[in-house]
Amino acid sequence: MKLVPRRTETADDKAVMASLEPGANVILCADDFAMSEGVSKGIEELALARRLSATSAIVTLETWPAHARRLVALRAFLATGLHLNLTLGAPLGPASSIAPDGEFGTNAALLRRCLTGAASHDEIAAEIDRQVALFEETTGFPPDFIDGHQHVHTLPKVRKALLTVLAARYTDYKPLVRDPWDNPLRILWRGAAAPKAIVIAKLAYNFGRAMRAAGFPTNHGFSGVSPFRLDIPYAQELGRFFLARGARHLVMCHPGYPDAALAELDDVVARRHHELDALFAAPCLDQAIWHVEARADRAPVKWTKALPV
Repeated sequence: MKLVPRRTETADDKAVMASLEPGANVILCADDFAMSEGVSKGIEELALARRLSATSAIVTLETWPAHARRLVALRAFLATGLHLNLTLGAPLGPASSIAPDGEFGTNAALLRRCLTGAASHDEIAAEIDRQVALFEETTGFPPDFIDGHQHVHTLPKVRKALLTVLAARYTDYKPLVRDPWDNPLRILWRGAAAPKAIVIAKLAYNFGRAMRAAGFPTNHGFSGVSPFRLDIPYAQELGRFFLARGARHLVMCHPGYPDAALAELDDVVARRHHELDALFAAPCLDQAIWHVEARADRAPVKWTKALPV
């Protein structure tokens, strides 16, 4: 692991962003496409400006059918993936063990159900399969990658159910699966929401290893965890996310325009505009991240060739 000098709290983020090597193997992924009009619009604008590498979409909300067409248009600019959702809104089908009242619960409630055995492996697998199938049916192509809203895909039982679905669906083509684990030393060196990032890494321990053992590529290195505080400039956090990178490093972000629909669904509202502005303003960002190659035939990304480890 190559460490770079750590910045002080008052250092200008431009000093870090301008020093990034052009063509770095960093996948900058915007989560939550299709959560609301404002979120999708912000991601679209960043994609056209070559300020993103990828975006992952939620398919369980009423907004999805209209936004699916827009995601298809973005495939010329971005890797496009499924943002597996088990904590927001309602499932696509019967799933009483994880949505007892017909609605998903919180991430903490899902974790408790997984740890106590209340969550059904078969029901989780069925819901994951429904979401993957809907993504493919409405876009016309398989996801380039799969991740999880609030990292639910790494939770006990969910990770096993996910592997069951992926192994059955993808025997030749293998989508990349996001691994939110990172070396605690890297996390501490960056100094960005370190306690929260370490908790996420602990929950994701051995997740990537299991996926890779089954033949599914993953990122190698992960950052982007934020406290979403309005008093911390996102530009400062963004610079830190690019420090101590892994060999196939993934940085998640949550840009967008705040709107009423977003406010009803998520706690992170005003902060999304801060991220949007910082991503547009960051010097050399378009040169410091990976970009998908042109693919008129809708072919999925072949990760081992596009970003070898």
